[in-house]
Amino acid sequence: MIRARESIVGAWIFFIGVILALVGGIILSFGYAVNPFILALIAVIGLVAGFFVNVRDDGGTKFLLIAVSLVIVSFAGQQGINGLQFIGIGIGTIVSSTLAGLLVLLVPATIVVAIKSLFTLSVR
Repeated sequence: MIRARESIVGAWIFFIGVILALVGGIILSFGYAVNPFILALIAVIGLVAGFFVNVRDDGGTKFLLIAVSLVIVSFAGQQGINGLQFIGIGIGTIVSSTLAGLLVLLVPATIVVAIKSLFTLSVR
């Protein structure tokens, strides 16, 4: 029961972080400055969300595989789509800024889960 509650708390924390990252990226794409406090909050949420990932079971490996894939695709997409225009709207800027916001969330979470996985492997 406690493990399930921790999983739900971690999922909600991560979900809130994704929403903040997406909103922050969209705000940034329209030329407004994003408060550095918001970016720091997104990074801290990523650290906390990474703490709640269960690395003892297969969850840590799955999370790392998915998170590393998202980090690579987000970084590549951010670099490649920046100048895209559609009917005068800077779609590339919106997508690039949104992917940058997701990177701020995912990189700390991935680092925490990777370190936890290393410690779990070394204990075995």
